Amino acid sequence: MEYIVEISAERAAEIIEKIAKFIVRKRMAAPAIMTIESLRPLNYIGSQLLYFLAPFAELIFNPKEYQEFAALLEKDEYIKMLLHRIDELDEELHREERKKKKAVRERRKRTARRFLGLDKKKGNKHYD
Repeated sequence: MEYIVEISAERAAEIIEKIAKFIVRKRMAAPAIMTIESLRPLNYIGSQLLYFLAPFAELIFNPKEYQEFAALLEKDEYIKMLLHRIDELDEELHREERKKKKAVRERRKRTARRFLGLDKKKGNKHYD
C-alpha cells in the first residue's frame, strides 16, 4: 500500500471546504475552532498518529481521503486555512439567521402595535 505524503494546494482547499461546511452545518463551529486551536501545536504528531492508525481506519473510511486528511494535518498553513474557512462560513450562516430573526421581531412588533392601537399612522385617533 502506498501512502500519500504530499497533497496539492487545490486538493487541500477542496478538503478544507468540505470539512468546514460539515462542521458549520452541524453547528459545531465554536467547539471545532476551540479544539483545533488548542491542538494546533500537536498537528504534526496528530497526522503521524493518523498514518499509524491507517490500516484500521481505512477499513471504515475511504483510504485515499483518509491519507489526504493526514497529509493536510501536517502543514500548519492548512490548519490556519481550515480555521479561517470555518469562521467565514459560520459568520455567513449567522448573518442570514440574524436578518431573519430581526425581520420576525419587527413583524411581531408591528402586529402588537396594530393590535394595541399604538401605530403612529395618520388618522389614528390616539395620536390626533
